[in-house]
Amino acid sequence: MRRLAVALLTLLWLLPVAGLAVTSFRDREAAAETGWWRAPLPETRVTVFHPDPATGRHEAGAWVIEGTAPDTGEVRAFGLSSRAPAAFAVGTTARGRDGLALTVAADGAFRLTVPVLFDQAPRFFLATRAPARFTTANYARLIRAEGFGPAILASFALAVPATVLPLFLAAFAAHALVWIEFPGRALLVAGLVGLMALPLQPALVPLLRAQELLGIGRSFPGIWLAHTGFGLPLAIWVLRSFMRRLPREIVDCARLDGVSEARIFARITLPLCLPGLAGFAVFQFLWIWNDLFIASVFLGGAEIRVLPVWLREIMDSHGGEWEMLAAAAMLSMMVPLAVFLALHRVLLRGLPSGAAR
Repeated sequence: MRRLAVALLTLLWLLPVAGLAVTSFRDREAAAETGWWRAPLPETRVTVFHPDPATGRHEAGAWVIEGTAPDTGEVRAFGLSSRAPAAFAVGTTARGRDGLALTVAADGAFRLTVPVLFDQAPRFFLATRAPARFTTANYARLIRAEGFGPAILASFALAVPATVLPLFLAAFAAHALVWIEFPGRALLVAGLVGLMALPLQPALVPLLRAQELLGIGRSFPGIWLAHTGFGLPLAIWVLRSFMRRLPREIVDCARLDGVSEARIFARITLPLCLPGLAGFAVFQFLWIWNDLFIASVFLGGAEIRVLPVWLREIMDSHGGEWEMLAAAAMLSMMVPLAVFLALHRVLLRGLPSGAAR
């Protein structure tokens, strides 16, 4: 039963990702006409073709235009009007008004006969079957779009310090809460639980006003401090729970040997807690990299555009282009996915240990 539940959850996560990935490599027409699950299948399309009257010749009292429709693929049917674009099978002769006759072969070769040669020959429709086509043009358009490079750099400049700072401070705090006896320690632990349950939205406006008074509003230092404050309670709790699983005898023996608390922290606690640090760092980085709400609040009005903000602007300008939206979503996922895949073993080993108590 557990395996079935895991398989269903995995499928529910993979299906949207697969849909985004496939759609991001399709052109606009294919993405708008058919679902992404039909992308590997040959496509049936209706195209309009206007023969060139200059190629017509007079034959047996009528004008004949012959040629081959370009880039049609395999023609399955053809028609004389948009209401019935596939009314006639290939190889047959379709007859229209005023003595018009049209024959189309499977390779797109056609013969059009009309009594009078007009300045513009009558159009006809081809229902063609072409192999599936994939393109990287959507990604090229996004990468060449104005602001993509600065947005990537701004996201790294935001996510890396805002991940390191809370972990660094949380490691000090967790060490003190686990290995140092002092009055009020239990109250501090209870306060951490309360801070984790507190929603961050009520703190945004007072915090932003305080940063404006300090002169760090609408800047990287301000949003670094905001993410550090919002991430500290959970980081301290996870690292504290992880450190509590370490053998206390190691720390006691080091103190008996006269090792200072700072050296115990640097030489014993931190190396043994690296899995917990790395595991939480992954979650902190993913949260900050994908965050739009806090970035919009603390960087709103500034010239800085992190990747989620830039992607929102791209989506506003390409709202009906599903292939562009899918490519933008995949671009946003690439870095977090690479970080997760690179550290997933450390993540699985670290966080369960830290959550055991």
